[in-house]
Amino acid sequence: MSLQRLSRHLLWPLFLFAASAFGKGDEATEFVDIKSVDKTIIVDLRYASANNVARRPLYPPGTVALVRAGVAQRLAVAQEYLRKKGFGLKIWDAYRPQAAQEQLWRTTHNRSYVADPKEGRGSMHIRGAAVDATLVDADGRDVPMPTDFDSFTPTALLEYKGNNPNVRENLKLLQKAMAHGGFYGLRTEWWHFCAPEWKHYPPVPDLKLASQ
Repeated sequence: MSLQRLSRHLLWPLFLFAASAFGKGDEATEFVDIKSVDKTIIVDLRYASANNVARRPLYPPGTVALVRAGVAQRLAVAQEYLRKKGFGLKIWDAYRPQAAQEQLWRTTHNRSYVADPKEGRGSMHIRGAAVDATLVDADGRDVPMPTDFDSFTPTALLEYKGNNPNVRENLKLLQKAMAHGGFYGLRTEWWHFCAPEWKHYPPVPDLKLASQ
């Protein structure tokens, strides 16, 4: 069984629990700042800097990481799981407006990594239902992972095929924590995680990004 299928299989009981624990009402669909739900989660929005595939900022300075409230609650569960093991989450991306998605598409033109904003369901980030996340230690320092963010190469696959046991264990821990929160991964990007109820959240192309 692939890691992606395994993660879906493992999260199914969690999803059944989450349907009641995280709620289905309007309060779960509102956008919230991730830091307002768990201030220990580190936020480093790469698209608010030039440290991304576009090589320029796509978000205004001081942009905060926004997701649906139900998704933020899932992140808090994953963070608590990691905290007990001496680790934590760092968020590289959360809600992404349509304009930024269009700029990424013009930069990459690769459907394996970036959703075409004019086709299909679009990016789950536009729905506020997905995050890009990595692992940090108890002091907030990055730990070895398969690649850096926006490394659109085969080495960024969800299923790590490298030979570094430390990287493999770190990635496994991140995946377990996110599955514990009810997320599942994307085959081509180890850092991408989506809430299973993403279809319940409509796309929001131009939500104004709040600043700190």
